[in-house]
Amino acid sequence: MKSTQLLRPAQHTEYQLLTSILNGTHPPGSALPNERSLAMHLGITRPTLREALQRMAREGWITIQHGKATMVNDYALDGGMGMLTTLSAHPEFLPAAYILHFLEVRLVLLPEVAGMAAEKAPETLLRHLSRHEQLNDDKESFAEFDWQLQLLMATHSGNPIFRLIVNDFSQLFKTMAPAYFAMDDARRASTGYYQALSRFITGNDREKVVAIVRSAMRDAMVRWKQMK
Repeated sequence: MKSTQLLRPAQHTEYQLLTSILNGTHPPGSALPNERSLAMHLGITRPTLREALQRMAREGWITIQHGKATMVNDYALDGGMGMLTTLSAHPEFLPAAYILHFLEVRLVLLPEVAGMAAEKAPETLLRHLSRHEQLNDDKESFAEFDWQLQLLMATHSGNPIFRLIVNDFSQLFKTMAPAYFAMDDARRASTGYYQALSRFITGNDREKVVAIVRSAMRDAMVRWKQMK
C-alpha cells in the first residue's frame, strides 16, 4: 500500500476502513456505524465516505443496503480474486496460512501453464532463462527474475485467464519472495531449476517441463514451511 500521505481522501478512508475490518475492529458479520457517525469519527465529509464505501462494496468487503446498516462481509467466503491484492497490501494482518495457500494454488496451476508456454513460446522462455547466469546473488534479483518468469509462462500459455490470475498474486509474491530468496539454499535450488527447465524446453519435452516445475514448486513449499 502506498504511504497514506499520498492517497486521495477516499482512498485514505478506504485504507482506514479496511484496516478496521482486518484488525477485527469491524469483524465479518458486524454492522458499520451509520454514515454520519462514521464520517465524524474519521474526520471526513460524507461524500468522501460514500465514495470509499462504494469502492469497498464493489470489491466485496461490505454490503450496502438502502435504509439498513452497512454490513461487513466474510471476505474469505464472499470475496473474489481481486481481494488478494488488498490483503497483500496489509501484510501485518495476512494470516500465515495464506502464503501456503498461495503456494498450493501455484503448485496446481503453474506446472501446466509452464508446459503450455513451453510449447507455444519456447524461444521467449529460453531467452529469459538464459539471463539467470548473470543474476546478482541477492534476494531482490532472484525475486524479480522468478516473478518475470512466471509472468512469461502465464502470458504465453495461450490462455489470457492465467495471466489475470497470476497478476492477482503479484503483491502476495512480492511480499514473500524476498524472505524466501534471502536463503542461500533457495537461490541455489532455483539456479538448478532454471538450468533444468532450460534443458527440457530446448529438448521440446513438455512432460519434463511440467515435472520440473511441479518439483520446484513442491520444494518451495517445503522450504517455506521450514522457514516458519
